[in-house]
Amino acid sequence: MMSTSDLEQLAEIELQKEDEEEKEEDQSCVTDAPSPPHTRITPDPSHPFYDVARHGIIQVSGDDKYGRKLIIFSSCCLPPSHQLNHQRLLDYLKFTLDQYVENDYILVYFHYGLRSSNKPSLKWLRQAYGEFDRKYKKNMKTLYVVHPTNFIRIVWNIFKPLISHKFGRKLTYVNYLEELREHLNYEQLIIPPDVIRHDEKLRAAQKGGPPPSVKTPPPRPPLPTQQFGVSLQYIREKNRDALIPPVISQTVTYLKEKGVRTEGIFRRSARVQLIKDVQKLYNLGKPVNFDEYSDVHVPAVILKTFLRELPEPLLTFRLFPQVQELLGVESSLRVSRCKQMVESLPEHHFIVAKYLLSFLHMVSEESIVNRMSSSNLACVFGVNLLWPRHGSISLTALTPINIFTEILVEHFTTVFGSRCPAAQVTP
Repeated sequence: MMSTSDLEQLAEIELQKEDEEEKEEDQSCVTDAPSPPHTRITPDPSHPFYDVARHGIIQVSGDDKYGRKLIIFSSCCLPPSHQLNHQRLLDYLKFTLDQYVENDYILVYFHYGLRSSNKPSLKWLRQAYGEFDRKYKKNMKTLYVVHPTNFIRIVWNIFKPLISHKFGRKLTYVNYLEELREHLNYEQLIIPPDVIRHDEKLRAAQKGGPPPSVKTPPPRPPLPTQQFGVSLQYIREKNRDALIPPVISQTVTYLKEKGVRTEGIFRRSARVQLIKDVQKLYNLGKPVNFDEYSDVHVPAVILKTFLRELPEPLLTFRLFPQVQELLGVESSLRVSRCKQMVESLPEHHFIVAKYLLSFLHMVSEESIVNRMSSSNLACVFGVNLLWPRHGSISLTALTPINIFTEILVEHFTTVFGSRCPAAQVTP
């Protein structure tokens, strides 16, 4: 059996070999060339970890298909080791995770671009694993390792004695980006251009595999009963002009009765197959009885999933750039500015938003019991209510989105008016 030092030496040899194989490819995204607009990272210079954050190594990219936060680590964005304090990198990773570890979350690791010149030491990796105590590991549901190489497998063998069997089961190797579509909201992923080019090269070289230019077939037209992935207008037309979509009204009604006082409501995920089954029932126009699932987190996840799969976010594409400017508004004026933005929504979007935010305000009023303050709800719902028309939500863009959503929840009566939509619309 090889010793740990032998494995470490073998890992370094493998990484050097991979360096040589990739030397004809483009340089990693840490070059002097500017990144495309949708991937450029522009954190505020006052950010406590600006020295690390400016590289874009770590990103938060909305939720996956089942309501779990996506944390992305891109190796190709690591600068040469002498230009980065790796202890600061570890502290920044913990700083980022601390905002989300109370929720279920997913970690996506893009391995391409890790080289001898920019890789952290194996000692650093041991320290990182040791510092990630139970609070970080418990709610991490899956670790996707994208484009794994022999180096990854050797490192895994080095760490195997340290890693629990339960944690080991969370590891999933992903050979091609296309495989992520089955599990994640692919369009919202922040993927460095070099990773995309590397993936295209791998697919082109894949024996018998489809060339990169192969297009997916056009989507089938939606069913008349379709609820997920179609517009609010479509749902309204197909449901006798119902002002509130059935998925929203039914989940909210159920959660008002049985979920408002549940600790961590909206923070937990549910079994993936259950969510798929419920979505299928809704899309086929069949009745859904949440009591059958004996899990109040099922309707909670269904509500978030419905919002996330709308072709246009509930708070519309038009509001996204306005919300991004919110940090420049004086704190004392932000509530009135949010009121102006909300009142500019199209009528149907305003009605549905008022109904939903009334409920979230109600949830926040029970925060002593459910631990879901307006700030916590904003962290969960912000990315499900608002996203850009093109590209992904960057870590920088999340802050104003969360502030905006927190104001909508906490100051609901001021922002939306004193009349509760629940009194106007019967769920």
